[in-house]
Amino acid sequence: MLVIGIAGGSGSGKTTVVKAITEHLKEKVVVIPQDSYYKDSSYLPLEERQKVNFDHPDSIDFELLNRQLSELKQGRTIEQPVYSYLTCSRSRTETVTVRPADVIIIEGILIFTCAELRRQMDIKIFVDADDDDRLMRVMARDILERGKTVETVIERYTKTVKPMYLQFIEPSKRYADIIIPQGGHNKVAIDIISATIEKALHS
Repeated sequence: MLVIGIAGGSGSGKTTVVKAITEHLKEKVVVIPQDSYYKDSSYLPLEERQKVNFDHPDSIDFELLNRQLSELKQGRTIEQPVYSYLTCSRSRTETVTVRPADVIIIEGILIFTCAELRRQMDIKIFVDADDDDRLMRVMARDILERGKTVETVIERYTKTVKPMYLQFIEPSKRYADIIIPQGGHNKVAIDIISATIEKALHS
């Protein structure tokens, strides 16, 4: 079993890299998104929930994420939480059943900020991209998928996304074994990483 961490700023192209790697690999792959492990904010009024800083490490339930990753590595099936960006809360009735696999990919902006989680990873990849490119992707995603307005996206980017990237995410790049420049468009890097993973699995 191989555990691969893929980090990078919001809109850097992590999802594209994850998709490309999973399509390359013939082995069974499961993807564990950090976004499923945001702490539940349902005890707060909706207005307060929408002010939660989702780009700060304190917003992630790393204790649960570490425990469930450890269980997968031991060959156990887990019930992954379901988190809604629209209500800013974790579902009380719904989970996703995740079974162990040859390759486990953990993907998220803050995964390298947790030392315990880093220790569970065999390969750590950081997806790098220009600030302008990341902003464009964040705007497109938040407006189309999360129902945000242009004004709220720009305000959030200025107040939380960019400062948190500079404070926590960009410095976590130093823990990466591999850095992919140009985000998810770097086919050469993705091909090399996929080949490295296949070799590690079969060695």
